[in-house]
Amino acid sequence: MRRREFVAGLGGAAAWPLVARAQQPAKVARIGVILGAGTTDTDRYVTAFLQGLQQLGWSDGRNVRIEIRRGAGDAENLRKHAVELAALAPDVILASGAAVEPMLRATGTVPIVFALVIDPVGGGFISSLSRPGGNATGFMLFEYSLSAKWVEVLKQIAPSVTRAAVLRDRDTITGIGQFAVIQSVAPSVGVEVIPFGVRDAGGIERDLSAFARSASDGLIVSTSALAVVHRDLIVTLAARHKLPTIYPEHDFAAIGGLVSYGPDYADQFRLAAGYVDRILRGEKPADMPVQAPTKYQLVINLKTAKALGLTVPPSLLARADEVIE
Repeated sequence: MRRREFVAGLGGAAAWPLVARAQQPAKVARIGVILGAGTTDTDRYVTAFLQGLQQLGWSDGRNVRIEIRRGAGDAENLRKHAVELAALAPDVILASGAAVEPMLRATGTVPIVFALVIDPVGGGFISSLSRPGGNATGFMLFEYSLSAKWVEVLKQIAPSVTRAAVLRDRDTITGIGQFAVIQSVAPSVGVEVIPFGVRDAGGIERDLSAFARSASDGLIVSTSALAVVHRDLIVTLAARHKLPTIYPEHDFAAIGGLVSYGPDYADQFRLAAGYVDRILRGEKPADMPVQAPTKYQLVINLKTAKALGLTVPPSLLARADEVIE
């Protein structure tokens, strides 16, 4: 064989792998999603996340496959779902709320972006906010100073309140931290605060029934997974006992709660899509700082205010992001 023909033959053979590679379909990324709560409200959070991904060029079924698990507030379900997702070895996992801890226990290697986490450093999820240092980063639910706003807004919307029950998860560092802030500011607005642990439905009902005694009583619901699980019951009991109540997020006010003040949860999921995109493109969670929310919502339910005989101050109405009539 002539040398020219031999070299040409080698060139043709070498081209085959290139052609084969060119014909291979693009790699489909895999994203796991695990949600701490299983309420229907999480559907809009997932929608916000998917919309955020689409804006960044990721479309489920085209260049990404998304596996979603919901914990429905059940610790055993969350543990099982976390193990399942870790076994699938996705490129990145989005974990929210109560799902973050079991997800971190299930894997120390798969990148995790978290959302709706109150204190990721105190919870042991990361080393620091600026440099998380492990396989997880994401978005804080809020800073503890927000808890002070609950007391202030409750007093503004219901000036007669001088005593308030505080529903909190006393078994978590976040529940302790939130109550500490509430307790520190309550005397300055003339409110005595009394902590109650959020446990099961029966316990919540007994505690609030025993607490509510006069028109000067109110209720503050701090952020916890258990409060979300028992949300309908808490709103119902507040109405039954005519307790002016402030809640930590929009969905409480949407189903009849008097007033809520807290971060825009859907916005956290939109922002989380940006972090997932960055990880899929090669960045490491250890180097991506944890971010605090920048968007908060004040929601007032005027129908509930009227039922409680309250006149909402015009100044508070003017500040509201949403008024439900």
